[in-house]
Amino acid sequence: MSFCVLPSGAKTLRNVTVPASLIGQSGDLILTDLTLQDGKIVKTDAGQPAETTIDTPQIDMKGAMVFPAFVDMHTHLDKGHIWPRASNPDGSFMGALETVHADHANWTAADVEARMDFALRCAYAHGTKAIRTHIDSLDALASSSFGVVKRMQDKWAGKIELQASCLVAIDKVFKDQGDFPAIAKIVADAGQILGSVTYPVPDLKERLLDFFHFAVMYDLDVDFHVDETDDPTSDTLRTIAETVLELGFKNRVTVGHCCSISVMPDEVAGEIIALVAKAGLNVVSLPMCNMYLQDRYKGRTPRWRGVTMAHELNAAGVNVSFASDNTRDPFYAYGDLDMIEVMREATRICHLDHTDVPWVNAFLTNPAQACGFDAPSLTEGAPADLVICNARGWTELFARPQSDRLVLRDGDPIDRTLPSYSELDEIVS
Repeated sequence: MSFCVLPSGAKTLRNVTVPASLIGQSGDLILTDLTLQDGKIVKTDAGQPAETTIDTPQIDMKGAMVFPAFVDMHTHLDKGHIWPRASNPDGSFMGALETVHADHANWTAADVEARMDFALRCAYAHGTKAIRTHIDSLDALASSSFGVVKRMQDKWAGKIELQASCLVAIDKVFKDQGDFPAIAKIVADAGQILGSVTYPVPDLKERLLDFFHFAVMYDLDVDFHVDETDDPTSDTLRTIAETVLELGFKNRVTVGHCCSISVMPDEVAGEIIALVAKAGLNVVSLPMCNMYLQDRYKGRTPRWRGVTMAHELNAAGVNVSFASDNTRDPFYAYGDLDMIEVMREATRICHLDHTDVPWVNAFLTNPAQACGFDAPSLTEGAPADLVICNARGWTELFARPQSDRLVLRDGDPIDRTLPSYSELDEIVS
């Protein structure tokens, strides 16, 4: 049940609380009015009552917080919701890798499509408008799973913009042998993102050069899983940044996780951060999944939070975002592609509060910039795709799950009923 009922059609939302950065102003939160008509925001009046010739119902929102629909730039929709049939035996990273690899045998197109559509229904109900998913592409999965992505793009057109990045271990990336040339061609034909997982293999630089060979040949953006470990000697992020600079690669480069930098000596981490900024890399942190996986040893309390150096990267001018990552699979047993949950947990885990940085952008405009999606906004002319919460400030927002939020698309409330997990019983039991 939503906390209030809004009519369809044109309306003015009086006394709503919005992040200042999303209406082009400085500061933190601002009380304003938003007038919606024909699926767009047609008037924003910060700090003063709306005076408009548009004859709209005037609805006092009593300070309710409003956000544009969210961007979730790092997910794994092909893995989602397999936990009932493929649970992680010990919660470890290796346990997740081995369990997912074994479950690949179940990944028919019908299986992946059912789980992917279920996940998109969840994301849509929670208020997400754009998603990038990684697609496991070895074990002969690329052609089938990218075919599912295309069907989901068509089915969800106008509701969720969907991108996909192949996921291939860097030691399997060769320019003239193995599976990667064919995978890169599938990605290019689909107009999607070239991706890989990097870790300290002896010939890392050669493998990266072969990877970028295809990125340049097909003119593709790229997305890496990087240093998802607590090993301070794992510094593949440095090699990626150096390679981008050496090649003069101009397309978008995203690096996700980047956990190990947080356990390196400060001077070493500072050198790498400077390289990341110089190379123009986009960093995405996955706080819920990394807090679940990192520093997990049986019988031992974890000593660190598993996340990257978000504050230091941001201070260096790096575009930093946060995203969901895995949902109910061996890499993360929980989650529901709910970006308000991600924002709430990222704020707590990474201490995004008590700062002048407008971190709300890291869930909206920053990931849109990294992926090339349209930038979410609350300015005049922006789509009236909104998430409205029964909270008047950050502490109220983060104190509760906001399960009674409103989601508007084209200015009208949507049905926020979440799909029942029982729908997946037949394929995941």
